[in-house]
Amino acid sequence: MDKLLFGISGLPIGPEGSKFKYSTGIEYLSNFGLDAMELPFVRSVNVTKKNHEEILQKKEENNFYISAHGSYYINLNAKEDEKKEKSLERIIKGAEGLSLVNGKSLVFHPGFYLGMDPDKTYNEIKSNLEKLPYIGVDYRLETTGKGTQFGSLQEIVQLSKDVESCKPCIDFAHIHARNNGCLKEYDDFKRIFNYIGTELGNDALNDIHIHVAGINYGPKGEKNHLPFKESDFKYELFVKALIEYNVKGCIICESPILEHDAILLKKLYENSL
Repeated sequence: MDKLLFGISGLPIGPEGSKFKYSTGIEYLSNFGLDAMELPFVRSVNVTKKNHEEILQKKEENNFYISAHGSYYINLNAKEDEKKEKSLERIIKGAEGLSLVNGKSLVFHPGFYLGMDPDKTYNEIKSNLEKLPYIGVDYRLETTGKGTQFGSLQEIVQLSKDVESCKPCIDFAHIHARNNGCLKEYDDFKRIFNYIGTELGNDALNDIHIHVAGINYGPKGEKNHLPFKESDFKYELFVKALIEYNVKGCIICESPILEHDAILLKKLYENSL
């Protein structure tokens, strides 16, 4: 990509009493000054042959970027073969729905340890990811917010090296919470971008997909998202690192105040260039 885009997860909040569908949400966010939306396919794929044309029209009219978050019900390390097969079906269905609106990135959590050895978990998830067909959508594997969940930065980056169709989704709030508030200094953010660039090359920094928000956490990891200004997440340092590493791609804000924190980030970024 040739620049850095900013957007939100799901439909915007809007003025009091607002009700949006995807097409009107895209138009509102574009007028608000944002560039992207991540469609929530977490419980069902709600882009269909009936509504995809109006979504696609608004996307093209506003030069808008669309990604999607896949099903919550995915575990490529399930003990039962049927659950792994259903997980693959849900991922593929999400990718097919996203492709109807020319979306680019399908984000999902690939699995859980379930008490298994991390190396065995990794190999099982890798084996199942290799079964996914490529249909024009990038499979984005998301870093997770609890140490008991598969999805450390190292695991996600290694899978992105080992499986051609997969790329990372770097959730900075999850990394911060997973490691009990580890992103405290500017160098902490720099280390993440440096690691991605070293392991995956500059192409990964030129086509990155990021989730970010304030976050509440405890010894076991994430609890819930917070607005930036109500959390200890150093979003100013995050933006500074984006600029130093000349990162390009898409940043999706998952703050409870959605477009308001997303535009806060975008304006800080633009004013710091």
